[in-house]
Amino acid sequence: MAERWRGIYTILLTPFLEDRSPDEESLRREVDFVVAAGAHGIVTPVNTSEFSLLTDDERRRLADIVIEQARGRVPVVIGTAAATAGTAEALTRHARSAGATGVIAMPPYVIPLDPSGVRDYYARIADAADGLPVVVQNVGGQVGVPMRAGTIVELADAVPSIRYVKEETMPSGHRISELLAAAGNRLDGVFGGSGGRCLVDELQRGACGLMSGCHLVDAQVKVYESLTAGDTASAQAAFVRQLPAQTIWGLLGVGVAKEILKRRGVFSTTASRRPDHELDAYDHAQLDDALKLVQQDLVAEVVA
Repeated sequence: MAERWRGIYTILLTPFLEDRSPDEESLRREVDFVVAAGAHGIVTPVNTSEFSLLTDDERRRLADIVIEQARGRVPVVIGTAAATAGTAEALTRHARSAGATGVIAMPPYVIPLDPSGVRDYYARIADAADGLPVVVQNVGGQVGVPMRAGTIVELADAVPSIRYVKEETMPSGHRISELLAAAGNRLDGVFGGSGGRCLVDELQRGACGLMSGCHLVDAQVKVYESLTAGDTASAQAAFVRQLPAQTIWGLLGVGVAKEILKRRGVFSTTASRRPDHELDAYDHAQLDDALKLVQQDLVAEVVA
């Protein structure tokens, strides 16, 4: 049996040049950065990666670069969610041929499908994955189509390649407990999400890890490894130190995460295709203080 996925499966943000074209040099640097920071796996492109604002060709190119740059050092899970089953199937087929370790997808997000349509969507993804593990992303919000625990278990029973769930409907801790109880041994693991803002609670409830943006991946790895080693006090302290930065990110969007990655020497710009808030002088000052607080948990120094 393949080794089960555990730990911080960090989500890459998509770097852009000032003209909003993909920045492939920064993307390669980002892969090396998260591996050096201790990430246990890589996930991309998903919501935090601005996947819905990428063309299908850009998504394929991004997958090629990330898998190539990772060089097998950590598992790479490629996001293949799409508005239609045919597109998701094609993206999954490409991910498998490129060397992905697995794929992740939320249900179609433009026109929600009935249960039989969702089963067909994941069955086609599973067929294209041809034996690779499939992760169901269960999320609400603007683009999500949230599912209850019983529905997810029925889906996993119908599509055996579904081995993991990324659970981020709220309250995520309760949802993870409910899903683990309903699934029994049917799943290999349930990951938390939600920007890492519930990381300790999710792990203590039995989550196998976290899928969240990579700007503070090393701080999240410290929480995970401390908790796994039984050092709850150190895990809680490291978790609290990162909360101010994560809160700013939650309020203002991916521009905050990109600003942190730029300060850390990973990204060349903070350009985004999302219409998020621009950081003003007060935001930058708050971020300065937040990064000073978390700095002791980072492998690479943050330069304010």
